[in-house]
Amino acid sequence: MAKHSDTSWKQDHPSTLFSNSVQRADRAVKQAMSHPQEIAVEHAFNSIEHAENALLNAIQHNEHLDTVEQNKELLEQAKKQLNDVKQIVEEQ
Repeated sequence: MAKHSDTSWKQDHPSTLFSNSVQRADRAVKQAMSHPQEIAVEHAFNSIEHAENALLNAIQHNEHLDTVEQNKELLEQAKKQLNDVKQIVEEQ
C-alpha cells in the first residue's frame, strides 16, 4: 500500500484541513509582512478566507478539539497582522 493513501484520511479530516489552511494563511501573512505589496496582501486574504471556511467546516463536524481552538487564535492573530500590512500598502 502506498504511503500517501495511508494518510489520505487524515488530510481530509476537518480539523487537519483547518490546521493546514491556518498554517498556509500564517505563512502568507508573514510573506505580506516582509514584502508589503498588494499581491502579497491579496494572497494572504485569500488564504485567510480559505482557513475561515475550513474552520466552519470543522465546527460543523463538531471538531471541538484543542487544536481547533489554538488554530482559531492563530488565525485571528494573522488577520490582525494582515490588516496592519494592508494599511502600510494603502499608505505607500
